[in-house]
Amino acid sequence: MATASTPHLRGTFSVAALCLLLTSQSVASHEYSSLIRAKKYEEVERLASSRLAAEPNQADALVGRVEAIVTQGLEHRFDEAVKLAEQCIAAHPQKSGCHEALGNALGTKAMTAGILSAMGYAGKIRDAFKKAVELDPQNLDARFSLLQYYLQAPGIVGGGKGNAQELVTQTAKVSADAAKLMQAQLDLADDAFAKAEAAALSIQAPGSLTLQDAQRDLLIGLGTKYVQDKKYADGQRVFQEVARRFPDSEWGPYGMARTLQEQGRNKDAITLFEKALAIEPRAHIHYRMAQCWQALSDKSKALAAFEKSLDFKPGLGKKQRADAQEQLKALRG
Repeated sequence: MATASTPHLRGTFSVAALCLLLTSQSVASHEYSSLIRAKKYEEVERLASSRLAAEPNQADALVGRVEAIVTQGLEHRFDEAVKLAEQCIAAHPQKSGCHEALGNALGTKAMTAGILSAMGYAGKIRDAFKKAVELDPQNLDARFSLLQYYLQAPGIVGGGKGNAQELVTQTAKVSADAAKLMQAQLDLADDAFAKAEAAALSIQAPGSLTLQDAQRDLLIGLGTKYVQDKKYADGQRVFQEVARRFPDSEWGPYGMARTLQEQGRNKDAITLFEKALAIEPRAHIHYRMAQCWQALSDKSKALAAFEKSLDFKPGLGKKQRADAQEQLKALRG
C-alpha cells in the first residue's frame, strides 16, 4: 500500500508519501471505470487501444489506459502512463479527468524514482490534482487525491494540514459525506482514532463509488494503525467491518490475518491470507504467508510462498524483496 495506512511526515521527506497507495487507488468515473473495478485490465487495454486507433486523442480511452497501468502497479510502464496523461491534457486542457490522471501517474512514478526525482515531481502532482478540482469541483476522486497529498507531503512542497483543512471546508459545500470522510482522515493523521472510526462507520452505504472507496481506505488505514500500535482487538474489529462492508476487497481478510500474525497465531492467519489471495492475489500476501509457514517450521511451504512473492507482478517493495531473498537463501541452506 505499499500499505493502506497514511504515513506521517514529521520533518522528513518520504518518496512513497507523494502518491496514492496502489492498493487503495480510487477509480474515476469514465467509460472504462467499471472494467477497471472488475480488474479486467486486459480488456481495458484492448478496448481503449482500439478506440485510440480510430480517435488518437479520445479522452476516456487515454485515461482508461493510464488507470489500468497505475492500478496494476506496472512499474515498467509508469513513463508510458505519464505520457498518455500528458497527451490527454494537450488534447483536452479543460478536462478534469486528464489532469487527475496525470497526478495519479506521476504519483506512482514518484514511488520508484528516488528521493531527488520525487521532490521534482511533487509540485506537478499537487498542481495536477488542484487543476482537476478547479476544472470540476464535483470531481471527488481528485479532491481525495489532493487531500492525501496535503496530508503526506511536507510543507516545502506544498503539503500540510492547514491546506488539508481548507480543502475539507471547501468540499463541505459540494458533499457533506465527502467532507466528513476527509475530516476523519485528518483525525486519523492526528491519532484521534476513536473520532475517526466513529465518522467512518457513521456513513452507511455511501451513494457514490468514490465515497465507498474513501470509506474503505479510511477503515483500512485505521485498522492498520491499530495493529501497528498493538491494539489488536481494535484492529480486528475494524478489519471485520472492512470485510463486511467491502467483501470484494482483499483487505478485510488480509487485515484480520495480519492482526493474528502479529499475535503469533500463524495457523489461523494462514486461513485468512488464503481468503485474501482468493479475492486479489498480491505479492505481499504470499510474503506474509511465507513468514507464517516459516514460524510454523514448515520449510517447504515457506520456500514455495517466498518464491511466489518474488515471482509475482507487481512485485514486493524493496525492503520486503530483500528480506524474502535473504530468507530463501537461509531456507535453502
